[in-house]
Amino acid sequence: MAEQEGQAEDFWSAPADELLKALGSKPGGLSGAEAAARLKLYGPNMIKARKRAGTLSIFIAQFKSPIIIILIFAAILSAFLHDLPDAIIILVIVFASGVLGFWQERGAANAVQKLLEIVRITATILRDGKRIEIPIEDVVPGDVVVLDAGDVIPGDCRIVESNDLFVDEAALTGETYPVEKEAGEVQADAALAQRTNSLFMGTHVISGTANALVVRTGKETEFGEVSERLKGRAEETEFEHGVMHFGYLLMEVTLVLVVAIFAINVYFHKPVLSSFLFSLALAVGLTPQLLPAIISINLSKGAQQMAKSKVIVKRLASIENFGSMNVLCSDKTGTLTEGKVRVKSAIDIEGTDSEKAWLYAYINASFETGFRNPIDEAVRTERKFDISGYRKVDEIPYDFIRKRLSIVVARDGDHLMITKGALKNVVDVSTLAEKPDGSTVDISEVSAQIQASFEQLSSEGFRTLGVAYRELGEEKTISSRHEEGMIFLGMLVLFDPAKDGVSDTIKRLRDLGVSLKVITGDNHLVAAYVGDQVGLGGGQVLTGTDLHKMSDEALSHQVNQVNIFAEVEPNQKERIIHALSNAGNVVGYMGDGINDASALHVSDVGISVDTAVDVAKEAADFVLLEKDLGVLVDGVTEGRTTFANTLKYVFMATSANFGNMFSMAGASLFLTFLPLLPGQVLLTNLMTDFPEMTIATDRVDPEMVSEPHRWNIHFIRTFMLVFGLLSSVFDYATFGVLLWVLHASPTQFRTGWFVESVISASMIVLVIRTRRLAIKSMPSKYLLGVTVLVWIAVLVIASTPIGHIFGFTNLPATFYPYLLGILVLYVGCAEITKKLFYRWVQP
Repeated sequence: MAEQEGQAEDFWSAPADELLKALGSKPGGLSGAEAAARLKLYGPNMIKARKRAGTLSIFIAQFKSPIIIILIFAAILSAFLHDLPDAIIILVIVFASGVLGFWQERGAANAVQKLLEIVRITATILRDGKRIEIPIEDVVPGDVVVLDAGDVIPGDCRIVESNDLFVDEAALTGETYPVEKEAGEVQADAALAQRTNSLFMGTHVISGTANALVVRTGKETEFGEVSERLKGRAEETEFEHGVMHFGYLLMEVTLVLVVAIFAINVYFHKPVLSSFLFSLALAVGLTPQLLPAIISINLSKGAQQMAKSKVIVKRLASIENFGSMNVLCSDKTGTLTEGKVRVKSAIDIEGTDSEKAWLYAYINASFETGFRNPIDEAVRTERKFDISGYRKVDEIPYDFIRKRLSIVVARDGDHLMITKGALKNVVDVSTLAEKPDGSTVDISEVSAQIQASFEQLSSEGFRTLGVAYRELGEEKTISSRHEEGMIFLGMLVLFDPAKDGVSDTIKRLRDLGVSLKVITGDNHLVAAYVGDQVGLGGGQVLTGTDLHKMSDEALSHQVNQVNIFAEVEPNQKERIIHALSNAGNVVGYMGDGINDASALHVSDVGISVDTAVDVAKEAADFVLLEKDLGVLVDGVTEGRTTFANTLKYVFMATSANFGNMFSMAGASLFLTFLPLLPGQVLLTNLMTDFPEMTIATDRVDPEMVSEPHRWNIHFIRTFMLVFGLLSSVFDYATFGVLLWVLHASPTQFRTGWFVESVISASMIVLVIRTRRLAIKSMPSKYLLGVTVLVWIAVLVIASTPIGHIFGFTNLPATFYPYLLGILVLYVGCAEITKKLFYRWVQP
């Protein structure tokens, strides 16, 4: 790294040829072999090393819990004290539990990694003089990167050559407006914002093109140094925050009770080592130690299912937000409409067809080299003109401030500038307008006529672009200051029909409790027309001008009632999303353009598409493989399914744990022996883990996905108390029957409770997994199959010599009717309790 630092020092002030030489590069880039060597030397081009856990580290992680470590140590200690059988049983069960978690987590990690490969961000670079695309993490110092509008800048770079390059540096400098960049040299002591010949990692190209020499990568970049100083991590989602703190609460309560149980057992003169092991085993069984693993498995399974619906998840924890989303903001083009712009006609100021306007628009679209867009593509393909007599001389790329694109072409020694863009912005730089006969009039004389044509076409759903030109004589190079004194030639009339079935898709979203809001830069008449076509009309339309006049408080009050925002500037999208969030919504934003990045960042759910510009894909939490609202509907359903299955485990684990805490505490007060031996506690825990691991595959009732659901700690705590106490009631009933009715010996007591505890825990999963009557909501075949296998295994252990290994005994046949009766009563009471609970307690 020292070598890289030496080469990179004050790179903005060094002559370009010397910098190339110092980095051992050339304008055509590095060779493949040299690039490979540098990748080994400097490492991947990442601010934060990707945490790709290896097989061994995942396995070791299963045993990192302090409780597990203490338990292993205590088991080894008991072996030294000649209690070898119990020690072996404990260690085997702990190992088996770890293998189970390892197998699940390794599969989940591998599956998610494969999905992320699909939407990897790439950079276009020169290698051996040829343009190739490589993953952005493979970029090395000395690479020459080719940049276009929308590209993420992959390192700290020095511009080799550029053409009207504008870069968004807000992430580093806080500057709102794009900064113009160009080749050259600046002073060594220039501040970051003054280094106009340099590009920095973490920023992105707004417009223009450039070739740039990569000087610094990874942590050595300006962005990397900022990240190192801040040492920040991604903001927790609501789900992550809730799970973490609820897990801590349960662990604290459990540890307090375990210490109390240990103290009680010692007080009643039970063996100290056995009491210690028993308490530790309870800690393993009672704390929700599987909660992180189960959540990871559920989320990764959800990510795989969402991928089948063509939704790639970039951040697993965002799945919950996806399911909680109740407002979706989206552009109009490509979501409500087909996204395939067609040119209806080119007209002059009187509304008649204009061959000249067509030709000039075609020249402008054919020679532009900035950000590729569907409008220019439509102009190029709708009609063909012979422009072999024209030669491109210069260009000012489109940007979101000017909203114009200008091209200079040469013909017969003269230079002509042709400008195409938003109608108002083109009219604003025109002083004359050309009539059908070729004569010109002052623009003010026909501005009302142009506006009337614009409004008429817009009300019919057509988009319009203005076309203007200016003779430059011998002048060749231009800048934005040349866009003045132009001759307005006419309008391009465009249309983009609504997608087939989009109205039904919007209705499906509405049925899922998600309201769609359109945020578009198009004029309000076009937006209102399309809104009417797809079923979003009839409400108020807010324009960018309206937003300028409106306070944040007023916008927050109105934003829920507005479905269409039109003529919106890029920086206003973020404001709309903030207003929706302040109004109590979980907001999703779907965007694929350069000007969507900030909105994607601030939304609760950032959604982009695979064909989006790099900066949009990088900012998104989810990437759609198709820009289709129908795909999004399926993704929302899968997100809610994943969240629902995760909550099933939370409900089951918290209620069962809380019940067992009370049962163990009570048993320790009146029993003269340990209710279960340490190894038996761990075996019970392992047996109940197996069905829980299949929760991710379970079916979800329609009502669980029909509306957004959010993490609700109060609801879960209430659920835990109600069903935990119900579990304890039937545990005590089992204790009473075993002791006072069946007069069970200590070994028979432990065996009977083991049978009742495991089977009832697995049966209650089938009850609380649904709000319906359990028999009316069938579980998945995997959950049901594993549950039945656990029942069989429990009965085999309790009725064969296998149980003797774990300290159990064969139960007399007379025990089973009593245990069965308790199980039936428990399930029946659980169903009644569930019905009353959901009637009285709202989630």
